[in-house]
Amino acid sequence: MKLATTLSGQTVQNRVREVGINPDHWYPLGWSKQFKTGQVKAVTVWQQPMAVYRDDSGQLYALEDACPHKGVELHKGKVSGRHLLCPYHGWEFNGDGECVNIPYFPPDSKLPCAKARSYPVREQYGIVWVFPGNPELAHLCNPPEVPEYGNEDWLMVPITGHFQAHFSIANENAMDVFHGFLHEELQGWFDPVLLDLKQDEDSVCASYQVSYKGQMAKFLGLTDSADEVTTRTISVRYRYPHYYSTLEGVSSIHLMRLPVGPTETRSFALFFLKVRLPDWILDSLKTPLTLFIEKVLFQRFLNQDIGMMESEQRNYSANPQRRYVEVNPAIIALQRTIVAQYDRVLAASDEEDSHSGSLTDRDSSRAGKD
Repeated sequence: MKLATTLSGQTVQNRVREVGINPDHWYPLGWSKQFKTGQVKAVTVWQQPMAVYRDDSGQLYALEDACPHKGVELHKGKVSGRHLLCPYHGWEFNGDGECVNIPYFPPDSKLPCAKARSYPVREQYGIVWVFPGNPELAHLCNPPEVPEYGNEDWLMVPITGHFQAHFSIANENAMDVFHGFLHEELQGWFDPVLLDLKQDEDSVCASYQVSYKGQMAKFLGLTDSADEVTTRTISVRYRYPHYYSTLEGVSSIHLMRLPVGPTETRSFALFFLKVRLPDWILDSLKTPLTLFIEKVLFQRFLNQDIGMMESEQRNYSANPQRRYVEVNPAIIALQRTIVAQYDRVLAASDEEDSHSGSLTDRDSSRAGKD
């Protein structure tokens, strides 16, 4: 559905700062290289602690981070072959979370029915992904497509973000191209104009016209002269719960969002840039150039954004009743999408509770007749 691009004041739904996630999507846990063979790593996806381990064969598994025996955190355990051992009593669990051995049980003894919840997990684009929702739905969707991945025409730069803010605040920052004012000392963009806006049930797509000038614009290949002002179009697409943005074939970024809790969010982004250098030169400069773009260029922009997002969260937490005004219709559309996804989860939960209640009432009625 095409939406109006007129800037006008609208009251923000404060509820967007309180909603949880729709768990029936793939969420990033971290870079694949961070999950070492034979090691366990603690991660959290929207208040769900998980113990993720890579077995001796390199296969990844994700279990609820609580032993079904005493509730001890399983991420403090150790990997043995293909299994994870609880650090307290050495109970041994397979990748499905089933207890397969208790070291002090006599041989051939029947094991108790003890199982930790397991989560579908996969690796793609150098990222480890988990599906925290209904595991039966995991095969019906995939992580977002990254067509630039592995394409030698693009220089890929991985970027990690960590924010003490609700994921809606972080998402609005990515959609809000009007905050170029924040980055003016870094030669960011200026004079933004919202050109086009569309929304459907799961996504928001916005196109902005922006201007660039300076050495940064020249380095990124946006202009031939640092003194020249050039105008470009940025397209931003939010398909719940992740982002894709492109700048006229010059660069693109895939932003994968991990909501950790009500006031904590992580992100794992893949930034792609077309570098105008001969291949033989680029091959020798790829590693230092990647580090330069990540640490010197991107990190400075990101640090400024983090400061604003965390400031926004602090003031909201101090006074959740304060009312706010938004003028960017793309942000309002984004908020609607985030709230609608969570309402979908609540509706499904209510339906399940209603069904369970009906069965209980029916069983009780039958018991009374018997």
